[in-house]
Amino acid sequence: MKYLITGAGGQLGREWVHYARAKGYTASALTSSDLDITNENWVNKVINHEAPDVVINCAAYTKVDQAESEREKAFSVNADGVKYLAEACEKSGAKIVHYSTDYVFAGNLSDREIYPHGYTEDIECNPANVYGKSKQSGEIALMGSGAEFLLIRISWLCGRFGSNFVKTMLRLASEREEVSVVNDQFGSPSFAGDVAEKTDALIRKNLRGIYHISSIGELTWADFAEQVFLEKGTGTIVKRISSDEYPTKAKRPAYSLLCNKKMEKAGIKPLVWNDGLSKLMKQLNEVEN
Repeated sequence: MKYLITGAGGQLGREWVHYARAKGYTASALTSSDLDITNENWVNKVINHEAPDVVINCAAYTKVDQAESEREKAFSVNADGVKYLAEACEKSGAKIVHYSTDYVFAGNLSDREIYPHGYTEDIECNPANVYGKSKQSGEIALMGSGAEFLLIRISWLCGRFGSNFVKTMLRLASEREEVSVVNDQFGSPSFAGDVAEKTDALIRKNLRGIYHISSIGELTWADFAEQVFLEKGTGTIVKRISSDEYPTKAKRPAYSLLCNKKMEKAGIKPLVWNDGLSKLMKQLNEVEN
């Protein structure tokens, strides 16, 4: 089986490249400079030339706040680019794996009571910001393409590569004795290494459709930060604040927990978030040393 990984220079893309190499898979890794997925002709030429069995699309516009003022750019990558890839895959017979986000849901705090186990794959999407709307448009384009697909939603992504919340907290811990973190946004992290591994398991089981890959356990960003500092062994204190005290250009979901039960029914056991963080911290320590 031959894989083609797009967005190979990003956080999840780099993790996928690492995973594929460790497994000894045949995989082509393309960064945004190797393939601009917003260029339809370029996409068609690459898919025809590479002739992959599976396209892993890790290319995405992920600047949540900037998307509010760069709507066209966000939709170009997250919607049009996905459409071009999916249509090229449909023509070539390749399967496409595409990653979406918890931001496609409304994220209302009241949903915490309605969906206590998290949003399931079949719940109606109603994103609250431009980034979420662009990702939802990508989902719609994918499902309407006719291509065989796996649409995987992830949340609070963090891993050994690129920038993410865990790395930011570790940097702040080295600079400050106290860090302010919001305590009224609920969800659970997806760890990049775990996402790649579980995605591959879904592929190997020849499954299709929509799946959520996140970790088990509901927490706030403040809870997450405290556990990061505990794992690192720092004395950094977390000051728990409200979202109103940390205003952002784009509205953030107050609740974005993703339900993993569909994946579990497929025989793939979800990762407990504390265990995922411990594994990530070990990986980051290995990089430092």
